[in-house]
Amino acid sequence: MTTRPKVCIDRVLPADTMRHQETMAGPAGRVRAISPRGKTWNNGSTLRVRFIGGTQAQRNTAITQAGWWSAVANLKFDFNDAQDAEIRIAFDPSDGAWSYIGTDCRSIPLNQPTMNLGFLDGGTAAHEFGHAIGLAHEHQSPFGGINWNEKVVLKELAGSPNFWDEATIRHNVLAKYSVDQVNGTDFDPESIMLYFFPATWTTNGIATQANDVLSSLDKLFISGAKMYPRNGPSLETATVLKVGTARRTPASIGKAGEQDIYQFVVTTPGKHIIDTQGSTDVVMKLFGPDSTTNLIATDDDSGLGTNARIAASLSAGTYYAQVRHFDAAGTGAYTIRVRRG
Repeated sequence: MTTRPKVCIDRVLPADTMRHQETMAGPAGRVRAISPRGKTWNNGSTLRVRFIGGTQAQRNTAITQAGWWSAVANLKFDFNDAQDAEIRIAFDPSDGAWSYIGTDCRSIPLNQPTMNLGFLDGGTAAHEFGHAIGLAHEHQSPFGGINWNEKVVLKELAGSPNFWDEATIRHNVLAKYSVDQVNGTDFDPESIMLYFFPATWTTNGIATQANDVLSSLDKLFISGAKMYPRNGPSLETATVLKVGTARRTPASIGKAGEQDIYQFVVTTPGKHIIDTQGSTDVVMKLFGPDSTTNLIATDDDSGLGTNARIAASLSAGTYYAQVRHFDAAGTGAYTIRVRRG
């Protein structure tokens, strides 16, 4: 009897289930991974992890393989079992392996897992942590050259150990991102984000290989400007904004994929407005209070022209604003200011 491969599910939020997830667009060059736009954590974040069950051996495997990412990316994992941890891991063997992607984890009720490690073959835990920090499946790159035999794929994944319906199979395997949605023009067959698929699943008889460690391109991408660079703008080097100042703070997206990070303190609770101005099309996220991962709001074009504007009632505390270009390949100058509404 043929052993069917175990494949991971991408868990998506209800708002995303009826549309294909948008991914980072970029200039010609090698693709090192696929990262859905708007779901990366702040550069330099510490992500807390809580285990829900699992043996010590299972937990140790997860800790070890998470470390593969933090060794190269400007991210840290704190396995402190905090009740409000950003990443919460279950080990239900009947539920396969899956994870929500990046900051989507913060939208899941605290009594529910954001990741399940129902099996721990090879680099499965590293693969799921790749999702948790913002990466999607490499086999869904339009440059992968995988010509699926849909009839076979649908039949095989409907059976053990996955038991997926057709919609789930199409979302996780057959659907590919469009060329203008992905970063780069090449495919990484050695990526940890690529699962093994047998040749019988394709019409051209080409199989994919099982990858149990991070590839060199995985490491380059996750530590690059579009993800978590150690020398890029980060929480440790956040630009401080003073609430209510008359003069706007000049800024610039200097590199493709760069994310600028700002910090400000609210002392008087109430409505506050954070906005950008200029000809550069930017997107802004707001985190807080006193949290670098609690996403409050995201905005694209609510300001003048293509500028971002967030108006929210804020309690006292420290807040963080993340600004990036709408086009992951774009650069340009802008100004930013925060004031009471």
